[in-house]
Amino acid sequence: MLSTVSRQLKSHPALVPLFIFIGGGTVMSGAYLLRLAMGPHVSWNRNGNPEPWNKTEPTQQHKVVLLSEHGLQQAEERGS
Repeated sequence: MLSTVSRQLKSHPALVPLFIFIGGGTVMSGAYLLRLAMGPHVSWNRNGNPEPWNKTEPTQQHKVVLLSEHGLQQAEERGS
């Protein structure tokens, strides 16, 4: 299969930028997914640390996600 692709690239040199950009996009998206998967907020080991949010430092920043409109309205009323 690789020999077929290289043969096509030799006969159609206009395809080279296409392969470069598609390959680069694939590598960059894979790197981004790896970065997301290895973040501190992701728990891959349920047995060793089932609740990682309980072992955070007081100075560590946290993300808060409101999943309902009611929660958003309450946050606006509090001034947050």
